[in-house]
Amino acid sequence: MSLEAEVRRLKDERGAVLLAHNYQRPEVQDVADFVGDSLYLSRKAMESDRFVIVFAGVRFMAETAKILNPTRTVLLPNLAAGCALADSITAPELRAWKSEHPGAVVVAYINTSADVKAEADYCCTSSNAIKVVENVPADREILFLPDMFLGDYVRRKTGRKMHLWVGDCPVHAKLRPEDLDRARAEHPGAPVIAHPECGCATQALPHVDRVLSTDGMVRYAEETRAPEVLVATEVGILHRMRKLNPTTSFQPIDAGAICPYMKEIRLEDVRDSLRLGRYEIEVPSDTATRARRSLERMVAA
Repeated sequence: MSLEAEVRRLKDERGAVLLAHNYQRPEVQDVADFVGDSLYLSRKAMESDRFVIVFAGVRFMAETAKILNPTRTVLLPNLAAGCALADSITAPELRAWKSEHPGAVVVAYINTSADVKAEADYCCTSSNAIKVVENVPADREILFLPDMFLGDYVRRKTGRKMHLWVGDCPVHAKLRPEDLDRARAEHPGAPVIAHPECGCATQALPHVDRVLSTDGMVRYAEETRAPEVLVATEVGILHRMRKLNPTTSFQPIDAGAICPYMKEIRLEDVRDSLRLGRYEIEVPSDTATRARRSLERMVAA
């Protein structure tokens, strides 16, 4: 029996649903029940009738699934799958920041720990960050964390005054305007789409055709008829885009834009997670209760 077939068999035997982020390894995406961004997968976790949720992503995503589904078993196939952006702010640091701005509304990007989400008023993803910020009353001060590039993009698009935490995703932050210039010179006429976490997204906004979340990029891939498209984000998404639209050539702005954490999970890890029930993610009940409020606002947005 092939590894892929074994994973599919174990999913049925264990009553499990396998969720995979757009940046996961191609072979993991191909056996997943659902592939998407954090918001989409959060919703699918809540909609699924399977008791076991196997999250092929990074730890904060598995924590989110557990918070939203407290009675179900949530497994993360490899505990090394962390997130540098989520690690850029801790709950004590956020509490200290809040004390400097009493009464401010805290909008936390989903790329944060459960402890940080518990201190936030709203969570958001890159696909609904603008909508979430627009829902905050106009007279309220906003603290946006932890990604400064996404925050700057949202600030520009909404016109809202926001304080930004100085954090970033190392993979996205290294994509700079000069990378766009080089890519455009090598691929004249090809449209450029960029994730709002990219260091080039706001600085080179006039030179980017579309700023899109990962799910926005997937929809774009389905709809475009361009012969070639340049993509500024983690390269894992190219597998899905190419599968959805084999007639368009999707090329990375930087072929080295690889998140080591997203690549920690191998198909063998998924199999072993299903077979052995590892590694189960738990969130303390008091933390989960407080974090659920901000996450439910995100899902409802």
